[in-house]
Amino acid sequence: MVRNILVAVAWPYASGSRHLGHLAGAYLPADIFARYHRLVGDRTLMVSGSDVHGTPITVRADQEGVTPQEIVDRYHAEFVAGWKALAIQWELYTSTGTRNHHDVTQDIFSRLHENGHIDRRTSEQFYDPDAGRFLPDRYVEGTCPHCDYAEARGDQCDGCGRTLDPVDLIDARSKLSGATPVRRETDHFYLRLPDFSDRLEEWLRSRKGWRRHVLNFSLGWIEEGLQERAITRDIDWGVDIPVEGLGEGKKIYVWFDAVIGYLSAAKEWAKIQRTPDAWKDWWENPEAEHYYFIGKDNIPFHTIIWPAMLMGYGGLELPTDVPANQYVTFRGGKASASRGIGLTIGAALEIYEPDALRYALAANLPENNDTEVSEEELDRRINDELVATWGNLVHRVLSMTRSGFSARVPQRGEQTAMGREVLDSAGRTLDQVAAHIERVELRAGLRTAMEGAARINAYLNATEPWKLVKTDREQAATVLKNSIDAINHLKVALSPYLPVTTERLHSMLGLPGTVAEQGWVGAPVPAGTGLGEVSPLYRKVEAAGRG
Repeated sequence: MVRNILVAVAWPYASGSRHLGHLAGAYLPADIFARYHRLVGDRTLMVSGSDVHGTPITVRADQEGVTPQEIVDRYHAEFVAGWKALAIQWELYTSTGTRNHHDVTQDIFSRLHENGHIDRRTSEQFYDPDAGRFLPDRYVEGTCPHCDYAEARGDQCDGCGRTLDPVDLIDARSKLSGATPVRRETDHFYLRLPDFSDRLEEWLRSRKGWRRHVLNFSLGWIEEGLQERAITRDIDWGVDIPVEGLGEGKKIYVWFDAVIGYLSAAKEWAKIQRTPDAWKDWWENPEAEHYYFIGKDNIPFHTIIWPAMLMGYGGLELPTDVPANQYVTFRGGKASASRGIGLTIGAALEIYEPDALRYALAANLPENNDTEVSEEELDRRINDELVATWGNLVHRVLSMTRSGFSARVPQRGEQTAMGREVLDSAGRTLDQVAAHIERVELRAGLRTAMEGAARINAYLNATEPWKLVKTDREQAATVLKNSIDAINHLKVALSPYLPVTTERLHSMLGLPGTVAEQGWVGAPVPAGTGLGEVSPLYRKVEAAGRG
């Protein structure tokens, strides 16, 4: 049965270069998952885009003395180029700056307001007396009241991951002037999250197969008691409020409009396809499956706030799973774009080949625990595993076939028990990798595929076809044919992880079309097939001389 799979991926702030923590946290896992579902024939819709309304953008614009749009244009272009270089395959990568997104956001706001889930309140917020303006969350820094982290932001603490309100900070200071902000009254619209407490708790407790840290974090929010959250801010950069009454200088705040992007992007994609109602196959279809790929700092927005908004709007599907990853750390510190910790995607691509980088990160995905990723660890994964196991296996089998059998896949002779087991094992590996990816156990899926490659290498070492070709050509042909067929199975299993080089391998095997056209099938390579040009899939990483 063909399934409708929505792969919803975190929207990166267009405020600075993304680092390997972002890539491993959300974008690479989403791409692996989506590529698998396309291969098995599911209708897969992977969407995201640049978040152009985040206050980090206006903070950087103020610092550089340019407009927010100039910052957005710079980093949106950088993101798009990075996704292309890494073979991240989207149905649509857009931005929250489109007319379509503004319209969908205003529709969600208006419906929630009409249904009584948004109301107007007066509250105290920080005001910078030197700059003469109210301070949105990201314009305030201070000490976290929960963990004493000294550089907590007004919306969240990077030290403990807790969401914050600026007025909670100890020794708060303005990022605009450095002044100590003062509290002043201001009017804003609030989302009435407590309206949904019981429904959210019932829904969360019914979730099966969710990662423990995601479910525990989310239920912890419910148990602490949900609070109303302001969804507008004193800022001139963002989506216009569709309801009058607050006056000038206020916009819908970024955290409210960004999560709506998953829906607005699906609608935009449908319009581009000239099937304007196609988005309903995912959003109004109870059989559709929605998977949200995010970092753990975004968990409550996707397991509490966005589901509440969907419940309040009515008629739209809730998340199937939110497989949020933990943090990637560098030299013991959490990767952070704002603090310049961690290798940027652009810098990493100057060192590593795209598929090699994908492999090294996929082997270290922080699925259940924070994971340290250093350049030394990336080098080790690439050299000792990708190159030494998979790359070496492919190159030596195809090189022996080229030299010993005129670059044509040989005819299998009498089969042995060991040969049958190699082929059976390759088929089982393909099934096992599929099962892991279905459960979003992507790191385990890759490990299973590489264990399959190691078994083929062990088979070659045991049978020594480089010697057999001189003494028993028929048995040498059988060994190489078995190895080629097993490799063709693993090529499919590794394709979601290594899309660029598996397409190259597909051509080396002399097969027509593409891996995508072959699908999730490990078919044998017909005897007599002429091999394509054989060359190493990967190069060894040399750390010497690296700047």
